[in-house]
Amino acid sequence: MAINRQPILKKCRTLGIDPTVLGVNKKSNRGPRPNANQKPTEYAIQLREKQKAKFVYGVMEKQFVKLYEEATRKDGVTGENLLQYLERRLDNVVYRLGFVKTRRQARQVVSHGHILVNGRRVDVASYRVKAGDVVSVLEASRSVALIKDAIAEATAPTWLELDKTNFTGKVIQNPGRDAIDFELNEALIVEFYSR
Repeated sequence: MAINRQPILKKCRTLGIDPTVLGVNKKSNRGPRPNANQKPTEYAIQLREKQKAKFVYGVMEKQFVKLYEEATRKDGVTGENLLQYLERRLDNVVYRLGFVKTRRQARQVVSHGHILVNGRRVDVASYRVKAGDVVSVLEASRSVALIKDAIAEATAPTWLELDKTNFTGKVIQNPGRDAIDFELNEALIVEFYSR
């Protein structure tokens, strides 16, 4: 499995993302880049939007292309389908429920087997949850400091229901376009792949 080892602040600065979107409460002290005032081409704008989505959700190119192809086959708006698939990944749901503070931590917690979906242990970060699924932390893992600290200040979006005392969350409905917690223009991603 490929692992993304890029420095978070450097990549955030390149893509124009606020690091708090990723759960990192740091800022880069570097000044503006020397060629930052050059006008980007249409291709560069589309590429940056695609890279932004991939970076935030922690998905590699091959996986992202597969998600895009699946989104094009499904009825409805392709861009919104793609965003819905990304939001419904198990590692993202664990992060959005507030079991951990970053998406990278969520991926690690899932792959180490701390998460149950409908009472069964799931250790695949790309597992896609659906409406009605109950996501919970393993009984033995509830005392882990990382999870304990994060759940104390957790808040869940409207498409998820969180029960802090039992360390569980329920997927009420599929996320809509407004569920995205950062600025992203999915139409540019669709344009990029449909060239």
